[in-house]
Amino acid sequence: MVSTIASYQLISKNIVKSLQQTMEKPDVSKDTEYYLSHIRDVKTIDEFIGDYRLFSYAMKAYGLSDMTYAKAFMRKVLTEGVASSTTFANKLSDARYREFATAFDFAKLGDQATSAAAAQVGTVEKYVRQQLEEDAGSQNEGVRLALYFERKAPKITSIYQILADPALIKVAQIALGISSMTSMADVDKQANMLGAKIDIADFQTPEKLQTFLQRFSVMWEMENGTSAAQSASSTLITQPLEMGLSTDVLTTLQNLKIGR
Repeated sequence: MVSTIASYQLISKNIVKSLQQTMEKPDVSKDTEYYLSHIRDVKTIDEFIGDYRLFSYAMKAYGLSDMTYAKAFMRKVLTEGVASSTTFANKLSDARYREFATAFDFAKLGDQATSAAAAQVGTVEKYVRQQLEEDAGSQNEGVRLALYFERKAPKITSIYQILADPALIKVAQIALGISSMTSMADVDKQANMLGAKIDIADFQTPEKLQTFLQRFSVMWEMENGTSAAQSASSTLITQPLEMGLSTDVLTTLQNLKIGR
């Protein structure tokens, strides 16, 4: 069996080729062709949400597949947009909703929202990357975790961002030899512990980031073994890595009548 570090490096060092191979897969190619052929014709939020094939593609691209059913919630995200700090998306702690509302900015651009580059090629690029990570995870969860961390790392500006993301903290704990039980501790104590072991500025340097992920890959292999890592039964594999509903999202869902 190919080791975690070998599999990760094979994909990471040949990322352009890996993404191209993912794009050329029949299902991905077919869904992408449909998306690009129809998204520009969408003029309203209701049209967007009403086309399940388009909407689910876009939601997956931004790591929101688990919220595709929450139409009323997502309609509110899109309707209010991101122009003001008081909009719904900006008040949510999960940045994915803000990113989605920015890409599909109906609030600002109206019927021209889907003509924006972010709604077209930008979304396709994100979708293909998500699919690449899912495919890697079907063989080895450790590889998917490493690829996910690699994608997210450049935007990490706070230890608390790592603590708030189940996949990021899993990678950090394994790489640094920190017990997962520490996640039960007070969040500030966790932040102090993690901050004493890593400098998040290192994640902005490709060489240092690679060193960190190589360490994670080796530690993952030691903890799980290649065969164990290939199990697809893990929650992190059967669901998007960017999973988990924050308290504010859950509260809002309870107060909204979810569209069907």
